[in-house]
Amino acid sequence: MRTGNAYLERAEAAGSSVSAGEHLLMAARWFHLATLAPYAEAGRAAAEADRALDRALTVLEPGARRVSGEGFTGLLRGPADAPGTVVVVPGLDSAKEEFLDLVSALLARGLAVFAMDGPGQGALAATTTLGPDYEQVVGRVVDALGAERIGLVGLSLGGYFAARTAALETRVAAVATVSGPFRLDWEELPQPVKDIMARRAGGAGAAREFARQVDLSALAPRVAAPLLVVDGGQDVIPGVTNGEPLARTAPQGTYLSVPHGDHLLGNARPDWLSRLTDHIANTLIGERA
Repeated sequence: MRTGNAYLERAEAAGSSVSAGEHLLMAARWFHLATLAPYAEAGRAAAEADRALDRALTVLEPGARRVSGEGFTGLLRGPADAPGTVVVVPGLDSAKEEFLDLVSALLARGLAVFAMDGPGQGALAATTTLGPDYEQVVGRVVDALGAERIGLVGLSLGGYFAARTAALETRVAAVATVSGPFRLDWEELPQPVKDIMARRAGGAGAAREFARQVDLSALAPRVAAPLLVVDGGQDVIPGVTNGEPLARTAPQGTYLSVPHGDHLLGNARPDWLSRLTDHIANTLIGERA
């Protein structure tokens, strides 16, 4: 929080709007970090992250706009006449402020991008709780964006949300997951993960029930859209089944395992980021063409 506030001060003293916007983006990242631990000020930190990102894009991308509805809020970026729109879905303790590099890569390919917070996530974590029926939230997002077809990228638990949505929401035309679970086993999950899930789901009982429902066995064959599943070979969390069964079972699934990649493969971006964004862009733009 101190570091985030220091970047806000730098933004106020900046000699140009571009510099101010860059400092605000850094502030958003630092405020987001303050939400990841069991920190009493986590709710305020999430609100500060949301506000800093909003201010940054107001300066750097005047065309960006806030879109909110029941169970979601986020920022839509990119050209109004983009050939496709991508929704970026965060995970258990992540938020829209965390994946700015992915959003930038999608924007560079001419797509519009909606980076969202859903129930129990980011700016909504203090007032809503995590639930398995994320496809209903994404459906409302698609309605609000006025998009006929979308691409979905889900990260960590967001990968489960994205795959589930792709199985149940017919407007998903392309999908990719990064470090997304195929199945969770509550008894095997590390205690810190259980604790985070309990905070986000509204208690230990609700978290246990939520984890029980995270299972794509029945839904994977219904993911009709072209699917890319990205996993890191070093991403080994007890109680989490990684995404290979999803890629194998989905009709148009492709599996990319990066042997040295950790969770979310932040240590291996060159090995997957361009391939994922090309997959989404080529599928959406090719379909429209």
